Amino acid sequence: VCGCCPWSRCCGMGDFRPRTVWLGHPEKREQRYPRNVINNQKYNFFTFLPGVLFNQFKYFFNLYFLLLACSQFVNELRLGALYTYWVPLGIVLIITMIREAVEEIRCYLRDKEVNSQIYSKLSTRGTVKVKSSGIQVGDLIIVEKNQRVPADMIFLRTSERNGSCFLRTDQLDGETDWKLRLPVACTQRLPTAADLLQIRSYVYAEEPNIDIHNFIGTFTREDGDPPVNESLSIENTLWASTVIASGTVVGVVIYTGKELRSVMNTSNPKHKVGLFDLEVNCLTKILFGALVVVSLVMVALQHFAGRWYLQIFRFLLLFSNIVPISLRVNLDMGKMVFSWMIRKDSKIPGTVVRASTIPEQLGRISYLLTDKTGTLTQNEMVFRRLHLGTVAYGMDSMDEVQSHVFSAYTQPTHDLPASRAPAATKVRKTISSRVHEAVKAIALVHNVTPVYEANGVTDQAEAEQHYEDTCRVYQAASPDEVSLVQWTESVGLTLVGRDQSSMQLRTPSGQILNFTILQMFPFTYESKRMGIIVRDESTGEITFYMKGADVVMAGIVQYNDWLEEECGNMAREGLRVLVVSKKSLTEEQYQDFEARYVQAKLSVHDRSLKVATVIESLEMEMELLCLTGVEDQLQADVRPTLEILRNAGIKVWMLTGDKLETATCTAKNAHLVTRNQDIHIFRPVTTRGEAHLELNAFRRKHDCALVISGDSLEVCLKFYEYEFMELACQCPAVVCCRCAPTQKAQIVRLLQERTGKLTCAVGDGGNDVSMIQEADCGVGVEGKEGKQASLAADFSVTQFKHLGRLLMVHGRNSYKRSAALSQFVIHRSLCISTMQAVFSSVFYFASVPLYQGFLIIGYSTIYTMFPVFSLVLDKDVKSEVAMLYPELYKDLLKGRPLSFKTFLIWVLISIYQGSIIMYGALLLFESEFVHIVAISFTSLILTELLMVALTIQTWHWLMIVAELLSLACYIASLVFLHEFIDVYFITTVSFLWKVTVITLVSCLPLYILKYLRRRFSPPNYSKLTS
Repeated sequence: VCGCCPWSRCCGMGDFRPRTVWLGHPEKREQRYPRNVINNQKYNFFTFLPGVLFNQFKYFFNLYFLLLACSQFVNELRLGALYTYWVPLGIVLIITMIREAVEEIRCYLRDKEVNSQIYSKLSTRGTVKVKSSGIQVGDLIIVEKNQRVPADMIFLRTSERNGSCFLRTDQLDGETDWKLRLPVACTQRLPTAADLLQIRSYVYAEEPNIDIHNFIGTFTREDGDPPVNESLSIENTLWASTVIASGTVVGVVIYTGKELRSVMNTSNPKHKVGLFDLEVNCLTKILFGALVVVSLVMVALQHFAGRWYLQIFRFLLLFSNIVPISLRVNLDMGKMVFSWMIRKDSKIPGTVVRASTIPEQLGRISYLLTDKTGTLTQNEMVFRRLHLGTVAYGMDSMDEVQSHVFSAYTQPTHDLPASRAPAATKVRKTISSRVHEAVKAIALVHNVTPVYEANGVTDQAEAEQHYEDTCRVYQAASPDEVSLVQWTESVGLTLVGRDQSSMQLRTPSGQILNFTILQMFPFTYESKRMGIIVRDESTGEITFYMKGADVVMAGIVQYNDWLEEECGNMAREGLRVLVVSKKSLTEEQYQDFEARYVQAKLSVHDRSLKVATVIESLEMEMELLCLTGVEDQLQADVRPTLEILRNAGIKVWMLTGDKLETATCTAKNAHLVTRNQDIHIFRPVTTRGEAHLELNAFRRKHDCALVISGDSLEVCLKFYEYEFMELACQCPAVVCCRCAPTQKAQIVRLLQERTGKLTCAVGDGGNDVSMIQEADCGVGVEGKEGKQASLAADFSVTQFKHLGRLLMVHGRNSYKRSAALSQFVIHRSLCISTMQAVFSSVFYFASVPLYQGFLIIGYSTIYTMFPVFSLVLDKDVKSEVAMLYPELYKDLLKGRPLSFKTFLIWVLISIYQGSIIMYGALLLFESEFVHIVAISFTSLILTELLMVALTIQTWHWLMIVAELLSLACYIASLVFLHEFIDVYFITTVSFLWKVTVITLVSCLPLYILKYLRRRFSPPNYSKLTS
């Protein structure tokens, strides 16, 4: 197979090629295949150090400090001790590395858990246990019921009697329906599974690709006589990340590791950088610009005398405080505190923060993209309503249905002759017989098979013989079908047996009714209906039953005046509606139909069209029996959560792999689309012209939700990307159904590019991983389905309802606190830089530092670090208020807490305070220069502590501790700082009054301004707290 084409590239690991896989002989491989490991890590052991350093120094911010610290090795540029520049930088890097290392180790442990799941493998030594990561191409793997398929396999054998198995694929494609899979016929016929190793056979498989819905391959048995060749299609595959829903299966592995369909459908995780970090980075660039300008001005005022270029460098170093190095440390530590708070919140138990670098992103989400199955819904169907036109039965009146069914089978006069007489059909049937007819129809028209499993007491054969209730499980492709059959069982008519040609029902009295299945017309997405023709063995009656969506059934059933209205009412309640109808056939009618049907099936040209025409000849004037309403139960508190998000100004988009009808039902049921909103269902389009017309039709509608399928979406994005996104972004809600995993990620990317707003993606399945990794914030819901999404996400929650609190409380607080913290740190460093500038200009523009050595390090660490950092505990409103008034969140979307306006205000405050303190000290000192240092430094520390107190909105006991501790530290350290500060001078009264006056002049005006502002133009939240 390899190198069959002359231009094929070298056979490395990089390109994918077709392969021949020998059953049970992994050693016969012709090329190297990747190991079967799942890996979500960003770095490995060797790339960790270079990777982290690169990610740190690619920011202008950190690179600047590195250059600054390095410059101190040059003698002409040295200002004071080396440690003043290297210690802060070292601390920053160590903290960052510890944080990254903790996240990597967590990630590694989660992957290890998945990679070390144990499976059974068939080998010449019998069955051996093997880890998921040890599985190779060519291995024969046994997968039990409810176990995850560990690698892409071809289905060889099953323990099921009917020779097929069901798969749950919601982790792969988001569809709730179970898929039927068929084993290779040749291997299913073998007496035992061990015989798979005795035959000489191989599978030829196409090269790995991204398409999960198609597969091309062949199976060949060489030692057969003659050799056996079978074609393989998607029906013979078991893709990784799916779950076996019935029986035990044996398969041969054809793809592993990064060649798995599920892995190829997920994009590489990107290193997420928060918008807030980018904004702070932008502010530091402005500060750096200011630093250069100030240095040039200083040198210009010296008239560029002497070696002025060295002077520029010295000034750059002297004013380097303008760009605060402690900003990064404070913000990173703040993020760790926010992450810890989220983890420790008892109102959202089980929440995990996997990316502790972006908690403040949660405070500015504009678009929330959510999956449906398992995220908004529980993926459990419940029968809610039976409607017979004149009467409807809800959950509370099911006992009436039960008594009607019971009476129908226990009355001795089972009116058989009457039903044959032509006159009887005209008479209005009694309600009892109508209910019975409806229940019987629902119990017959489906594709469900009852399966009996041994439970401790009875074994399988015995259970099947006696139709043991405790051992019975229903299997079907779709959960709605199962819920209908379970409902008929609850009202007394039980499906107890079924095979290809017959069905058995048990009545409330225990009598068994036998039906022969004459024809079966399965459900397809095109026809939207399914039918079955059965013969009742006891009476010989032939009946054609049918159920389907109301849109198609309306034209098939006899005229009535209630169908459309009631379907609408039930759909508005978020129920999935099916219309059930029947038609009695005479023996002659059926024979005539069968002859035409068989002939149509044999035709070569237009076969499907001819078959459909024959079936449609039956589908006329059918008797409408009832409507059934089934609900896919929503997760707890989905409606209030979506309401909170909507009021907070967040637009919710639902992206699902499920069918259009189901998606629309859930959207209504969850109130994603409010009652008074119209829904515009985008018609399927395939060409540019059709897309143009549909977009124009949609443009004319206002304030209506959009429902669009994945295929139509692709066409629109191909030709009219800009126009489509512009219209979609104006919609209050958007639902995309039949979305492929990569398409979900594409929609997220488009939203980010088109709107520039922040997006948050929520999902629970493997099919949501790409979207979660693409979004600015990925939230995984730990579902029953598995942990794939929650492992790849930045935050993982246990229920969708926790999202409200995560955004409204934690997101909002993290963002507001980060903004306050960053601006305060900038203010702190600008104050001291202003003082340095004033000092230098007074002393003839000399490049002499005002504060030496420990004073400069102590200023931004031990003296002011705790009070400034305690701002991460500040909150403007209680969490209950934030949840009650989600409109508060809306304010943050404009990015006001950290903007150029607020930044400018803080810069002006810093310049004012720095100048006042320095000029005050210069005016009030009498004799010695040392006194200037003492007065100005003490005033500076006091001013900082007072400013923190001014900024705080809600006091926390730790804040008070921090303020007092810092003050105590400063007073205690004065004893050791005798080389910088005159200890005897500090104890004099003149020192105390000078410091008090300077501090008052620098802080009092700001306190007065704050009071006036709160009095005459209070912010929104203060109105709620008062």
